[in-house]
Amino acid sequence: MGKAVKLADIAARMNVSTVTVSKALSGQKGVSEEMREKIKQLADELGYRQPSAARLAKRNKSYNIGVIIAEHYLDKYNSFYWQMYQEVATKAVQKECFTMLEVVTTEMERELELPKLIREGKADGMIVIGKVSPDYLHKIEEETKTPLMYLDFYDENRECDAVVTDNYYGSYLLTNYLFRMGHRQIAYVGTLLYTGSITDRYFGYAKSLMEHGVAVREDWIIKDRDMENGKVGEDGILQLPLEMPTAFVCNSDLTASELIKMLEENGYSVPEDISVVGFDNYLYPGLCDVEITTYEVDMKEMARKGINTLIKKMGNESYKKGVSVIEGHLVYKNSVSRLTWD
Repeated sequence: MGKAVKLADIAARMNVSTVTVSKALSGQKGVSEEMREKIKQLADELGYRQPSAARLAKRNKSYNIGVIIAEHYLDKYNSFYWQMYQEVATKAVQKECFTMLEVVTTEMERELELPKLIREGKADGMIVIGKVSPDYLHKIEEETKTPLMYLDFYDENRECDAVVTDNYYGSYLLTNYLFRMGHRQIAYVGTLLYTGSITDRYFGYAKSLMEHGVAVREDWIIKDRDMENGKVGEDGILQLPLEMPTAFVCNSDLTASELIKMLEENGYSVPEDISVVGFDNYLYPGLCDVEITTYEVDMKEMARKGINTLIKKMGNESYKKGVSVIEGHLVYKNSVSRLTWD
């Protein structure tokens, strides 16, 4: 059986664009009648078969996509997820889909009250941006009748479809960079097990230490947030160790900015005395005077992958199931100094 003729094949023979061919064959305006007839004649000669009405309807179907974000991710200084939502909304519009955002309050999460979007069945599919509590996530998974997609986290307890950045490798690269800059006394800042991302970033840090023959010190694994509300630096949780390292690997730029503020309050200068790296390459303007070396998360690609996968799920099309890992890249700024040993 011969290869199916495509619009591009006809366009190449006619020396016109595929858009022109599509308009000619579908009866749209913008093509002269003479050109339309030539294109139709060639299409017949080549044996081109137009998609069935059912396939066209499926291809052009628009969906309502519900997006859920916990309120503590949207405070004044922690709007990384607000930017991620904007990327999701932009990609959805490009696919002729409409997004509806609902913010889950702390009380809703505690009382296991489902979002209105789920209760009223207003969405054809749902995206959850940022991890919620395990009980709440389980409630969503049990009650949601529409396809689900997770961004920037995954459910460790069951199979799921999710898109995450390369947390492990990104932190590994950052720590390796500190070693290249002469540092060997390196601490990690992040509350382990609060999210999979923070924990995966710790393991990337630990791998780098192991490869350089440096043991992980328990007193240099420093908490940055409360396990209940996730707020960074609140209630004195973030504390400097008694014996100071020469560098810190932080699980986010927000945490890095809080650490730098604390270091300066204690008489240290960054990067002259202490070096600091972050993660995300996102920080609310004005929070930190030091430009932080970091690992940039490719939010555009994460949003694109998430939307495309969800659309396939909603359309009952085949797709690659599971967790997709999107690579980012290091961004070198001014928060790291080279250390020389006498």
